[in-house]
Amino acid sequence: MRAVVKTTAEAGLTYREDWPEPTAGPGQVLIEVAAASLCGTDRELYEWTPSAQAFGLNLPVVLGHEGSGTVAAVGDGVTSVAVGDRVAFESHLVCGRCFPCRTGSAHTCERTQIIGMHIDGLFAERVALPEDVCVRLPESISLESGALLESAGVAMHAVQRSGLAVAGQNVLVNGSGPVGLVIAQIARAMGAAHVVVVEPNPFRRGQAEQVGATVVEPSDDVVSLCRKLAGDRGGFDVAFEVSGVRGVLPRILDALRREATLVTVGHPSEPAPIDIAAHINKKGITLRGIFGRRLWDTWEQLLLLVESGRVDLSQLITHRMSLRDADEAVGLLSGDAGKVLLLPQLP
Repeated sequence: MRAVVKTTAEAGLTYREDWPEPTAGPGQVLIEVAAASLCGTDRELYEWTPSAQAFGLNLPVVLGHEGSGTVAAVGDGVTSVAVGDRVAFESHLVCGRCFPCRTGSAHTCERTQIIGMHIDGLFAERVALPEDVCVRLPESISLESGALLESAGVAMHAVQRSGLAVAGQNVLVNGSGPVGLVIAQIARAMGAAHVVVVEPNPFRRGQAEQVGATVVEPSDDVVSLCRKLAGDRGGFDVAFEVSGVRGVLPRILDALRREATLVTVGHPSEPAPIDIAAHINKKGITLRGIFGRRLWDTWEQLLLLVESGRVDLSQLITHRMSLRDADEAVGLLSGDAGKVLLLPQLP
């Protein structure tokens, strides 16, 4: 079987044509992979950065944690999906026993494992996965769009974490990679008054304009713009920091009104200083962070928005490539690209 594998604890990946065929054990399903999407984490794993090493991969392992496919076989005890079902996947494997899992916060499970890191992932022709991570796709959602639901779920979770504070509000999004673009789409779909996106990359600024956002460069006076648009409110109501770039939080906090909300999504590579007295205490801004998706209300709400056409994931896709081109696909993530799909059916 063809697969893209992380074999050793160093930079790079390996394309294999002789990877062992998976089988569906008890409680598992065998998936014929239709599309697998790359994200920034895959680039980190490729480069073998400290943040990638912190995941504690079980090497060697087939990479890929975002994707979709068709159920080809089911193991003993599987009841929720059947052969022929079209499915997407939750990438986080939770224990179901720890305190967060038992109290409705499984997305913060203390024993979380991740597809494509701790078990073989989706950069392959076929994969065997636990039944519990499969999400059946409505007929109106294509397999390619289904491959983007995992990452789009991060955006949905961020909006949920804000208290859904986007309807009729002024929304600032810092970074217009795929997650930032979906946040902007969701905010507009839910009736945001203004959506301002900050992005240095011209290609990604163009993508943000296509979803109807007001787009500015980091060098622009974002604080003055937000205060002008907000008028007597004194600043924007909610902000999402998606880039993970160091040093951006003070300016975002300055652009927010008193009692606003800031949700952090991107992972900075080093600690980020915050003026607690000026922004948290005196302005009363609420700072929240997210990781992954809420299980399973994030999926349910996102599926409604995508199925209804209010959020269009297909416009995020800019490249479709073969498994054998995985090295090139990773390189695209640093350039003029949106979502890059690996399609196992391509030669």
